Amino acid sequence: MPHIALIRAAVKTLVDHADELTALDQAIGDGDHGLNMKRGALAIQARLPELESKSLNDALKTMGMICISTIGGSSGPVFGTLLVTLARDLPPAPGHADLARALGTGITALTRLGKAEVGQKTLLDVLDPVRRLLEDSGASGEEDLPARVRQCALDAAQATAQMDAIKGRASFLGERALGHVDPGSRSMALIIGAVCDSLRISK
Repeated sequence: MPHIALIRAAVKTLVDHADELTALDQAIGDGDHGLNMKRGALAIQARLPELESKSLNDALKTMGMICISTIGGSSGPVFGTLLVTLARDLPPAPGHADLARALGTGITALTRLGKAEVGQKTLLDVLDPVRRLLEDSGASGEEDLPARVRQCALDAAQATAQMDAIKGRASFLGERALGHVDPGSRSMALIIGAVCDSLRISK
């Protein structure tokens, strides 16, 4: 499937869910996550014709730089670094094992960037379960893998509601952050879900 269709689906879901992401961030953060992610998504949408002519790797790198330059707060560097890392580590036609390895590298890069770790109520708590599922898919089989990855991402984001916030503004709330889904995790799950839905439709 052409990568431009996956990009189009991912940015559209961020625009469509901007209000939801804002509400999540109003509960435990600055309240601007939805607006920031929408700004980045619209900036990418505006360059879809250019991205369509690029290779997957070049498109990921370009989107990473767009995120860094247009998305405010910590989300710009976080999502931008992830995309740039994937651009560097993925082969031109990646399989699930390649994706797992590249996500592992991305997790390492984000851990270094934000001094955060898995289990601390961040988008790492979505990326790591997805990475492990992709890594184990050779043993469990690839049947309906996009559906399983999608559900894994959504469930992992929801599970952040029961985690203590260690990083970011939410960490100042202590136990009051419990019961609230991490906005960055929800954004990551929405992106993964949109990509997986597009892959399933294309089959």
